[in-house]
Amino acid sequence: MSRTWRLGVAGLGTVGTGLLTFLAEHPRFAPAGGQAVVTGVSARSRTRPRAFDISALPWFDDPVALAQSDEIDVFVELIGGSDGPAKAAVEAALNAGKPVITANKALIAEHGRELAELAESKGAPLLFEAAVMGGVPAVKMVREAFVGDDITSISGILNGTCNYILTEMESGGRAFAEVLAEAQRLGYAEADPTMDVGGFDAAHKITILAALAFGCAPNYAAAEIEGIEQVELIDIQMARDLGYRIKLVASAEQAAEGVLVRVHPTLAPLSHPLAQAGGALNALFIEGPRVGRIFVQGPGAGAGPTAAAVAADIADVMTAAVRPVFQAPAGSLKPFDPINPSKMMGRAYLRFLVKDEPGVIAAVSETLAEAGVSIESFLQKPVENAGGVPIVLTTHATAESVLAAAVERIAGLPAVLDKPRLLRIARI
Repeated sequence: MSRTWRLGVAGLGTVGTGLLTFLAEHPRFAPAGGQAVVTGVSARSRTRPRAFDISALPWFDDPVALAQSDEIDVFVELIGGSDGPAKAAVEAALNAGKPVITANKALIAEHGRELAELAESKGAPLLFEAAVMGGVPAVKMVREAFVGDDITSISGILNGTCNYILTEMESGGRAFAEVLAEAQRLGYAEADPTMDVGGFDAAHKITILAALAFGCAPNYAAAEIEGIEQVELIDIQMARDLGYRIKLVASAEQAAEGVLVRVHPTLAPLSHPLAQAGGALNALFIEGPRVGRIFVQGPGAGAGPTAAAVAADIADVMTAAVRPVFQAPAGSLKPFDPINPSKMMGRAYLRFLVKDEPGVIAAVSETLAEAGVSIESFLQKPVENAGGVPIVLTTHATAESVLAAAVERIAGLPAVLDKPRLLRIARI
């Protein structure tokens, strides 16, 4: 039976106005033929210029009041932030028994379990497809399409801002700071880009996917996070000479002893699909013993793609789709046991800036050999104005604790001029 669903939308930035535009153009889009109409909006500024005219829509100064209003059936939270007005409004809507749809990855990654418990206790859906990878249905894939398999690992590019910056640094031969400033002018990066370039945005997203994939509660505090601020142009150039491209990769993998969730710059072979995902694209691998390895790629942000993901969740509410917020009832979810990353085995890229004098390469090689680190390849390439001679090594698989100890010893050699650079190489 067709029904009209009244939506309250809090947050009228790029995604919010994109959603209003979509709903105005497609009032009937659910399989059941229901109609969605916006009956209330809230944002920080009522008069700010927007791509969609909101003058005819009921306005609420307080998003909590909108969430509690009897004039809405579904609350859509697009404010952002793990706490503050976003969390308060979501809690108010769930306490009122209203379905909540959010694009807020920080909120779900940091408070997912408690919000899931509240939602399930009130019988109210809590949906967040738009929180991860924008228009790519990553959440639905992991939560619904893989219920017949046991996911062992997820990895990919989950932040378009970082991907754009790294792509432009390589293609234009420009430094990080210059490309970041351009990204801010173009609107790809915020005025304060810390959440993106520091790796925190990607960490929120992979935390959510890990919870869905491994049947646990989100455990953002256990994620190991390294951003791209320290990636230098010389590393991008040296990596390419070795047949690699640097990407910010978010990954989650499960083993008998627990789960490892991490975000860090990674070298991917030039022929690898992650290396081929350029610009602001997102890309993701999902792997399980029955299905094997699945790869998806698409736009991870923007008004159109993210609004489409929100609309997909609205359709689920309209068609009465019912399932736990995560893979199991929230009361049974436990945070995963984090794996100690120092015990992980992997290959690495090492760069050292050294004095141009005899015996330096031998000293570095001997130090690595004494630590039990095997060298796979070596590259020495003079770089103008580098202040020394950069040498780059790639290693065979080594325990990270062993590698870190060896790098620390090399940093103390008299011929080493700067802090060594260590980047991981993708395990494929």
